[in-house]
Amino acid sequence: MRIDKLLEANQVGSKTAIKQLIRDGLVTVDGRLIRQLNHTVDPGFQQICLKGQPLKGPGHQYWLLYKPTGVVTAVRDSQWSTVLDLIPEAGPKVFPVGRLDRDSEGLLLLTDNGQLGRTLLYPEKKVHKTYHVTVKEPLEAGVQQAFAEGIIFADGTRCLPAPLTILTAHTALVEIQEGKRHQVKKMFLACGKKVLQLKRIAMGPLKLDQQAQPGTYRKLNQRELQSLVPYFEGEN
Repeated sequence: MRIDKLLEANQVGSKTAIKQLIRDGLVTVDGRLIRQLNHTVDPGFQQICLKGQPLKGPGHQYWLLYKPTGVVTAVRDSQWSTVLDLIPEAGPKVFPVGRLDRDSEGLLLLTDNGQLGRTLLYPEKKVHKTYHVTVKEPLEAGVQQAFAEGIIFADGTRCLPAPLTILTAHTALVEIQEGKRHQVKKMFLACGKKVLQLKRIAMGPLKLDQQAQPGTYRKLNQRELQSLVPYFEGEN
């Protein structure tokens, strides 16, 4: 929630007074002075203080899901099961951050922290996403070079350079920082390679647990929550 809204909930003064308290540098988050009225905070794991006194408030939810294939990345769908159906404990305002195609699998963050969700998807933030890819045709060094230079789709759309690590003749790791629709599949297709399996293993500071199985989920731990704090600030 926004820092000014948290102060309002704690009834520390009028809206005008709250704005002045923040601008005067009397509010801290984990010991750091905050002067932006729309700075996002989470009282669930951060310490927010006014003049050194802790403030209370509701925390957000953060879920790390290993999305299986056959499930759509949506809050609701009339035809298919959704990622929210897999997490019955999730609150009514929880939503998936970004998307994975129905036939793709891997790491998916779900939260009710709207500012965080938007910020992670801002192109300017260049949040890196890593995928393990299996393709039908053999991979050659030329594919690696094409990815490094930036793939160009048939319609003229140019992708940013993307590091590609070839693991075997038919598997690779690719890291992108964009979110074009079906981007990874289309990048390989532009090189004459059909993607058979696509699995996201990392997004920004978050990584898929090596022992995780499709359909499993858990809450983010303290280290992971702290790693997301830089993305709370959005466009401030």
